[in-house]
This record gives sequence, structure tokens and C-alpha cells, in this order.
Amino acid sequence: METLGQDLETMRRVPLAPEHVDAICAIGGEKVYPAGSIVMDIGEAMDRFVYVLEGEVEVVNPYTGERMFEHALGPTQFLGEIGFLSGSTNYLKMRAARDTRVIEAPRKGVLDLMSRIPELSDHLITVFAARRRKQFEISNAAVKVIGADRDAKVQAVERFLSRNRIPFQSFDMDATDRETVQVCSLIGHEPAVILGVDKRLEDPTPRKVAQYLGLDLDICSQRTYDLVIVGGGPAGVAAAVYAGSEGIGALVIEDTAVGGQAGTSSRIENYMGFPTGISGTDLTWRGQVQAMKFGTRFVMPRRVEAMSRREDGAWCLTLDDGDELCARAVLVATGVQYRRLPLENLEALEGAGIFYSATEMEARFCARTEAVVIGGGNSAGQAAMFLSRAAAHVHLVVRSGNLAASMSSYLIERLQADPRVTIHYHSEVTALHGEDWLEGLTLKTKDTERRIDTRALFIMIGAAPNTGWLSGHAEVDPKGFVLTGAAAGQADDYATTAPGIFAVGDVRAGSVKRVASAVGEGSVVVSRIWQYLEDTRPDAA
Repeated sequence: METLGQDLETMRRVPLAPEHVDAICAIGGEKVYPAGSIVMDIGEAMDRFVYVLEGEVEVVNPYTGERMFEHALGPTQFLGEIGFLSGSTNYLKMRAARDTRVIEAPRKGVLDLMSRIPELSDHLITVFAARRRKQFEISNAAVKVIGADRDAKVQAVERFLSRNRIPFQSFDMDATDRETVQVCSLIGHEPAVILGVDKRLEDPTPRKVAQYLGLDLDICSQRTYDLVIVGGGPAGVAAAVYAGSEGIGALVIEDTAVGGQAGTSSRIENYMGFPTGISGTDLTWRGQVQAMKFGTRFVMPRRVEAMSRREDGAWCLTLDDGDELCARAVLVATGVQYRRLPLENLEALEGAGIFYSATEMEARFCARTEAVVIGGGNSAGQAAMFLSRAAAHVHLVVRSGNLAASMSSYLIERLQADPRVTIHYHSEVTALHGEDWLEGLTLKTKDTERRIDTRALFIMIGAAPNTGWLSGHAEVDPKGFVLTGAAAGQADDYATTAPGIFAVGDVRAGSVKRVASAVGEGSVVVSRIWQYLEDTRPDAA
């Protein structure tokens, strides 16, 4: 995974080893595409591996029909990107630039080869991941999000796509540039998502978009998985990697986007192995790719609402739309979410100047305005540093009298030394101003009050665990955190009071609220789950 950022032009010159090509040919068959014919279309499921023997395949602009890049794929090269691992939707239109002969092999067969031949797996995943990264960075895709930037629903869709590393282009209906006007004319100036030229999703939501793009996997209610991991933050993704590597049939259910709360962090600098820092989204995306390599599946955005236990001991989880799936073991890795402040008009302004994450998606609203961040933890400190690049000034609002107990020392020192950041201790926001969009807030500091004119408020306080769906099964503490280990009467540190249910990461009572510790717990718990599955096999003695 260290080579994710490797230049694509270097990668395209490295052919597959002859023995790897022979293995692919053995499970595939030849096909000829005449010049001008479509080899792979937008919206098509990536269910086949295409290896070029002769000819040339080019990426085509679906709107103009012209070649999109100078370089094309020729002999010894192959089509596809990271979505191939999960069989999701293809985002590029691929055309034979001249008569082209290829080998086409079924996706499942190639995945089987990858599981048996690590060198082949490494090569394909490196190229696939680099292609997806490049597409995302240059916003090269047939997926177009059209709507007013200030529309909270449009922001939700863009945030979902961005955090899941889905390449897309965004068009603000309030803009007047020629390209935007042309694209908006396709939909009659109503918010929509367009895939290619002729597929349009009206009134888009993250869930609709996931279904539209093949991210919302077809879950069979009759199938029983070995393990269902609820939550796709660092702990859940780490468990997904290790579960897959141990041959455990696992499914990860995430209600927003892979990365969890860590995915909202623009830069994590104290995670081992990344001396210059890495965003939470990048870190967990790399882990997701690793997990998919080992066969773990991810489905999003889906939410678990209830659960029950079958007579055979398996757990059945009811999802938000009534779907049900079962598993012999369940890992609770739902993490926590930031608490809402008891402020009038808060809900109406969420997405309209009030945000709960600080990434490029939200930072664009900070230009030429003062930004306010509420919170005293690392996430709040990282957000303040990141936003200071875009905002005129950043105010960090802290309820206590210092940051030492809740924030890393290196962040405190940077914040205190940065003239673009002001820390307000013993402070709280008591009122919000604005109707359609946040215009300002009232800041109370001890015995004084002042108004700060701002169009961007970031709330990063508290930790509210998502554990209501466990009611009546695994016990939680008064704050809703899952009891494990000795507190649950168990010898295993991650076992709960319910057999077959384990918990790791921030949702676990007494856990250390750090990304590294969450990853560690997610990695370690898999050995306990493997042993539980072995002990409870139907044919176990």
C-alpha cells in the first residue's frame, strides 16, 4: 500500500509477469472489439477483467465523444480500478481506438487468482488504487453532482462521495460559467446526480446515490456471515483487514462513510509510519482496500436499528429499511458522534454554516470569513489548524481552562503559536444568528459576551455512542458505552455480556480515544472472534 501515490505513467509501463498472464488466460477467453466499439460503459458493473493483447483502448468523454487522455491502454495493459474488488459501478467510458483483441476473465476468477498469487494481487491493487486516486484528485468521472453549494442536501451527497473516494464533479447551480450553465440545462435547474449522459438521479440522497452507483450491495437476508462488523471507523476497518486475512467471512456495515469520526480529520500527524501526517479518510481508505483484497465486503450507507438472537445462537440484525442479515458473531465498532449543542435554530442551520467535520468540502465555506471551532480534543485542534489556511481567522472555543488533558502537546503548541488562531478558554456559544445561513454567533467568556460574525461554525464536542440497537442484549454504562472485559464479567478484554458480541474502539467503555488504539483493538479482537467461531461451530466437539 506504500505505492498508492506512485505515478500512473510509471505503472503503465510495468507489465504483468508472463506466468500471471497465462493464469488469467486460463480462466478467460478472447474477444475482439472493432474500432469505435465500447469495451466498457459507464454504469456497467465491473464484473470482468479485461487484458489487452492487441490494439488500443481509450477513455472517452461521454459528452463530446472525444478521447479524454493523451495515453491509452495498449498490449500488456489492463482495464479497471479499485471498484473491481467489490464489483461496483464503472465510472469511465472505454472505447476501442482501433481493432482490439483482449482476454476477458470473470471477476470472481481473478479474485481467486489474487488470493493465491500475492505478486499478482500486489500489482493489480497498486494500479487499481493509483487509478482511483488519480481520478479522484482530478475530479475525472462521469458522476456529476448538480445543485446549490449552500444546499445542505447537496453537501451531504458531496460529502458522502468525497469521504468514500468516489470521483465526481460538482456544479453549483448559483454559478454562471458556461460549463455549469450547460450541465444545469440537462436537469432543469433542480438538484440531481448525473451518471454519464442519459442516467439521472433526482432529489439525491447519500443512500440513493449508493444504490445508483452500486455501493449499496445486494445483501441476501438468507445468508449467515461469520462476522458482521458494525461501524467502518479505524477499529472496524482494522478488524475487517485481519478478519479477511484469517479467512473469516466478514461484512462491514457503515451508516455514513468508511473512516467514521476519524474520516472527518484533515490531518493526523501522530500515527506511526506517517511522519508528515495523513488525513483520516486516506488512512481508512487504504485499510478498506486491504480488507477488500482479503475478501471482506463493505456496504454503506446502511444503519443497524435492532437485533435478535436465533435459536442456533446466530445474531440477526435489522437494517434501516427493514432488511435483515445474520452472523455468528457481531463486532460493535460504531464509535461515537459529536454531540449537538442545545441552541435555538441549530438544526435548521446544520449544513448551512454549521458543520461536524473539517475537510476540503467544508473549508471552502471559510474563505474570507472568521471560522469558529468548538471543542478541546485533537479533532478540534486539527480542524482549527487546517481551517486557518482558508479562513480569515479561527476561534477555538474551549469550555475548560486548558487543553492539556484532552489534546496532544504538539497541537497545543502550534495553536498557541499561530497568529491566525485565537483560543477562548472558559467559553461557550450561547446563541446563533442567521436564517437561511449562519451569519454570526454569541460567544460568552466568563462575565462578558461578544458577537462573532462568521459563516462557518464547527462543532466537535463530546462523544455520543451509537448503541441503542444493542438494547436488551449487550450491556452499556450510564453514558451508553459498551461494557467489555472485567466490567462485563468477562476474561476477554473485548467480550461483552452477550455471547458472540464483541466491542472495540471508542464505543467501548474505558477505551483510549485515539486512532492508533482503535486500530490496535480492531486487530487484536479478531483472534478472539476466530476462537469463538471455532468453539461454536455446529460440528465442534
